[in-house]
Amino acid sequence: MSRIADKANSLPEGLRSFVLSKMFGRVVPFLSTAGVRFENVAQERLVVSIRNQRKVQNHIKGVHAAAMALLAETATGFVVGLNVPDDKLMLLKSMKVDYLKRAQGNMRAVATLTPEQISSFHRVDKGDVTVAVSVTDDSGQEPIRCEMIWAWIPKKRP
Repeated sequence: MSRIADKANSLPEGLRSFVLSKMFGRVVPFLSTAGVRFENVAQERLVVSIRNQRKVQNHIKGVHAAAMALLAETATGFVVGLNVPDDKLMLLKSMKVDYLKRAQGNMRAVATLTPEQISSFHRVDKGDVTVAVSVTDDSGQEPIRCEMIWAWIPKKRP
């Protein structure tokens, strides 16, 4: 994933989001189906968004609860994926989502890792990490609060 991000980040700014979204949508096809857009991809911070359009709406014309959770899972998973070495397998260990209020309009998720967390992927053979993520709507508020715990293990068993 980091090779894709590095290549896309060398493109002109206007093309980056489009290319990142298309390329990562090939890695995880459901992201293309839902219309997830990769806005910013870096080792320590990843930003994804989704427009409030018919294919992701609930019965009250807002972004569906599952689509909001998808944003948080995507942002945290890809920021971890950018940092986990190729000899490790990453897995979602736990996903907790609290729905606090009705969302308004489009949604955006920002996931971050600290330098210490990134370092642990390389120093420790297996472990887990709680990835900070903020999911906001067009009003700037956080209609959901999430806790995403990602684990990593060696690809080859001893």
